[in-house]
Amino acid sequence: MKKIIITGANGQLGRAVNELYKDNNEYELVNTDFNVEGIRNLDITNLEDVIALFEEVKPYAVINCAAHTAVDLCEVQKDAAYKINAIGPRNLSIAATKVGAKIVHISTDYVFRGDEPEPRTEFDAVGPKAMYGITKLQGENFVKQFANEWFIIRTAWLYGDGKNFVKTMLRLSESHDQITVVDDQIGSPTSAKELAKAIAYLIPTEKYGLYHGTCEGQCSWADFTKEIFRLAGKDTKVIPVTSAQYKEMNPNSADRPAFSVLENYMFKLTTDFMFADWKDAIADYMSNLK
Repeated sequence: MKKIIITGANGQLGRAVNELYKDNNEYELVNTDFNVEGIRNLDITNLEDVIALFEEVKPYAVINCAAHTAVDLCEVQKDAAYKINAIGPRNLSIAATKVGAKIVHISTDYVFRGDEPEPRTEFDAVGPKAMYGITKLQGENFVKQFANEWFIIRTAWLYGDGKNFVKTMLRLSESHDQITVVDDQIGSPTSAKELAKAIAYLIPTEKYGLYHGTCEGQCSWADFTKEIFRLAGKDTKVIPVTSAQYKEMNPNSADRPAFSVLENYMFKLTTDFMFADWKDAIADYMSNLK
């Protein structure tokens, strides 16, 4: 049985990957995370620890779901952001090469400026503004530099089993008649379930390279919230605000991309895999929400 190491196994994507592979007889998942009870501990920023694990497990592949994703905190925790988002992927890539394993690394729409008027493809120039995007881009560069067999998948607006935007909005609706949500940031809400399916599609192949992986279609955060409330049968009113107004209310928040729609161009050019439309994906997620 082929072994796959999962980093950040307790996160939304890690859980989705585990759910997808739970009845699979071809692969055995080796779940790791950092200081999470019940999951094998792995500090991806420690090269010696990473190599030791890889030499013990001898994995077929590693899926790197670990990241410092708190965008605002990355602005003040720069060292931690670089360690987790850049050095971590470097270490995993070095270890993967050492044992002949494939690596799937998850990146982000934040590697782009976010002010372009059209969806970004894998062939467009990057230019991150926030520290989160800067460190994630360096992680991509390290994977390309140190891994032999690699897949990098940039995703955006991810939600799944765990703390996420959907659950935050639903929680706020319990105690608020109306909530303010940004309406001038546009993206593609993406289900961790859909991203996990894309990863599972790529792993057995030799279709190595950089991919964009988001649900199809686009909307604003306010529109996304309205759809969440519609599906949940909530009467809470969504009050649209601009990013500038939100910044006034939250002056320490990092800059968010105004337009972060990714075009899944490489999937469409080189595979027959298709992501679900964002509305279908959120409807599926909400129907199974506990």
